[in-house]
Amino acid sequence: MRAILTPDVAPLTGTVIFKPGNELLSMFRSGKVLVSNVPENLRDTPAGRLSDSAQPLMDNPSIIDFMCQDEVIAAAGGSEVLRDHVRRFHCCQFESEEYHHKHYTTSKSGTGYVSLCYTHDNNFRDVHIPQPLQDIAKLNTANWVIGIVIYKLSLPEGHQLTLPELCCWAFVKGLVHLLPEGAVRAILKRPPAEVPFGPQKESTILPFDNSGRHIIEEGAEAVKQVLAIGADPESPESFMRRPKRKRWVNEKYTRWVKSQPCACCGQPADDPHHIIGYGQGGMGTKAHDLFVIPLCRKHHDELHADQSKFENKYGTQLELFFRFFDHAIAVGVIG
Repeated sequence: MRAILTPDVAPLTGTVIFKPGNELLSMFRSGKVLVSNVPENLRDTPAGRLSDSAQPLMDNPSIIDFMCQDEVIAAAGGSEVLRDHVRRFHCCQFESEEYHHKHYTTSKSGTGYVSLCYTHDNNFRDVHIPQPLQDIAKLNTANWVIGIVIYKLSLPEGHQLTLPELCCWAFVKGLVHLLPEGAVRAILKRPPAEVPFGPQKESTILPFDNSGRHIIEEGAEAVKQVLAIGADPESPESFMRRPKRKRWVNEKYTRWVKSQPCACCGQPADDPHHIIGYGQGGMGTKAHDLFVIPLCRKHHDELHADQSKFENKYGTQLELFFRFFDHAIAVGVIG
């Protein structure tokens, strides 16, 4: 049994007095009790008894709530797989001195299941399932999800799943939007979110979403395919003698280009450079957003200062563009 106790400290004598309460008093009667500092992952956990699970994540109520959501259960294999998992318990999870039947079944509670003997399954059928059983059903679901994540991430059996590993699985499954904000901020090493109270100055209002989940979702968006090119061999303009030129614009693609390494030095890029010369970038015009390469500010300024000198030193823009365009196709950004 593990618990977090809140001590009373006597300032003059240095004495620490613990008040475990009736629920936790048995810990002190059973023998030795280990006293240690609260680990970082439990720093915000309220005082009281902790889960007896071997998985530290089971001590975090917000993580348990995350794992009990329908979308998470579906991503882990579905409700029927969860039910089969609980069915293999072959025990009655309702603690009672009443008679327990020798055969067992599963009973649904919320999005989870509990294992009950026939006696208690009949007792709770068509009536409200007591809160202790509802809590057990949630723990059954959370333990099952943790086992699935450990298996899917090819981690060893019995591995203590960490919060970053759970978030990695959630990222792959597209479940980032369901993660508790506190957990995400902990992974990103950001301070807890401050809830504004009372009137706010206009200067303190952020014009963008600063939540941890939004930061991760934005990162996930950057690795998804951002550009799908279609072909229309019978566009109306293709039948015109003098069609009006249309400039192709795609801000999503140029944002991705800007996030790539500079085509010259490999350092983080600052700008998506539109090709100039070669029939592109004439007076009052700009190349299509497709004809861009990532450049840092130094090399971008260097190119515009002297195009010939730049291309003699780093290669022509067409060569740089071809290599970068091949990369964009190879990693699935263009498809």
